[in-house]
Amino acid sequence: MSLLARLRVPVAGGTGAAMVLVVLGSLLWRADGRTNKMALAQERKPVTVVRARATTYRPTRAYVGTLQAWVEASVGPEVVAGYVATVLVRPGDVVKRGDVLATLDCRNAGATQLAVAARARAIDERQRALANEAARTRWLLDGGFVSVNESEKKGAESLSQLAELDAARATLANATLAVSDCVLRAPFDGEVARRAVDPGAFVRPGTALVTLVDRRTIRLTADVPERDFGVVAPGTPLTVRVFATGEELAATITRRAPAADPASRTVGFEVDLQDPTRRIPVGTTAEARLDVGAPIPALEVPLFAAAVRGAKATLFVVQGGIARARTVAVAGESKGALFVNPELGDGALVVTEGRALLEDGDSVTTTNGEK
Repeated sequence: MSLLARLRVPVAGGTGAAMVLVVLGSLLWRADGRTNKMALAQERKPVTVVRARATTYRPTRAYVGTLQAWVEASVGPEVVAGYVATVLVRPGDVVKRGDVLATLDCRNAGATQLAVAARARAIDERQRALANEAARTRWLLDGGFVSVNESEKKGAESLSQLAELDAARATLANATLAVSDCVLRAPFDGEVARRAVDPGAFVRPGTALVTLVDRRTIRLTADVPERDFGVVAPGTPLTVRVFATGEELAATITRRAPAADPASRTVGFEVDLQDPTRRIPVGTTAEARLDVGAPIPALEVPLFAAAVRGAKATLFVVQGGIARARTVAVAGESKGALFVNPELGDGALVVTEGRALLEDGDSVTTTNGEK
């Protein structure tokens, strides 16, 4: 091997080693350049903020109550028991007063009525005959043709038959009532809310076959704690929200109970709602909301921007790029907004998103979250 060949091998090895060192040095420099040498606590944390808005807040009360029909009746037999022959209405039907709703099979009651009526006519005829005979006996007594005892006996027989006739007439009236009870009629103009039985069912007195409601006027009934007795005075304006339809109605309190329920210590009140088109379903729930007291100054912030504990709220306010934890008094909340004491100042930057990772005094970068 020549001298030149022997020198080429060490030179090639040294060049390769140098290149490896250069590559390793560049990788080390690159990794070192990407290393964050600032402590995490010193980094600025990204947060979203909104400006607190100066406004006024008026305390409100909300009570959930039941919507009831002004008039409601369960129609069924009162004195007679029997099988249902027909039911002529269905839920939703509109009926007038006196319309036939259902009938019962009352052939037995009809036969009893006929028998009592015939007996009453027979007693009436006998009583008339005895009355005439008693009158003739009194005439004969004046002429001395009969004794006083016989005359008084005829008069007593006439009065006895008259009393028996009155008893028969009372029985006939009861039988007539039983027969009329077999035809069930609407007691007022309204709508059929429920149909409880079908033809063929056996019913007894007190069984409801059909339920009618009159929805032209609806009553909202609700109970309030006894401390709110003065809040629900008659004539107080309020807003009624019907859950079934989502409709909101302006109304006033119509009446209030003069005493509290001894068991629940609550006071009932009612609101009359006119509904001539009958669009509001009864038996459903509604919310009555009314204002209490006078408006007070407050700052409005999103409800999710604060942690509320009782009458206090904790939130973060950004001042000069620094997040400051503040605890303020709560005036109230409404529809996703929190109303707090105005001590923060109008336009204060309140943290909405990212506050869960904040501590008092953290540096932050802000993003406007207002739309």
